[in-house]
Amino acid sequence: MSVAFTKEESAETASETLLPDRPISPHPNLVTEAGLRALELQLQQARQAYEAAQGIEDVNERRRQVAVPLRDMRYFSARLRTAQLIPNPTSADTVAFGSTVTFSRGDGRVQTYRIVGEDEADPKAGSISFVSPVARSMMGKAVGDVVGSGQQEIEIIAIA
Repeated sequence: MSVAFTKEESAETASETLLPDRPISPHPNLVTEAGLRALELQLQQARQAYEAAQGIEDVNERRRQVAVPLRDMRYFSARLRTAQLIPNPTSADTVAFGSTVTFSRGDGRVQTYRIVGEDEADPKAGSISFVSPVARSMMGKAVGDVVGSGQQEIEIIAIA
């Protein structure tokens, strides 16, 4: 095998493993205490995955294995630098960042979500981002308020 072929293969492999950065939201990076801890943990896990991949002898395989951890390290580092820790709400009178809100939809469904930062939002686990349309429509509203329009109206039942 010629040296030229090896270099070409390495250059090709290198270009395949340069992943684009994860998109960063233009919204303020508001986080709860749990969200901040989760970002720190995810950065730590990315660093550990990167360090583990550094032990791979084959340079091409090492490049493949470090691509995702490197991208994740850049993302989580940026998110931690811009994180704005918001304390839990002190009142349940109105919906705020960090509130847990129970509401009913026009079709009779009752749902409960905690309003959190974008990185920690997980609707299946009961949390939605503060920039989601539902959360934005409820912010500053009180129990009994109806928000939305048409078929998308929701009534706030409880705030915790």
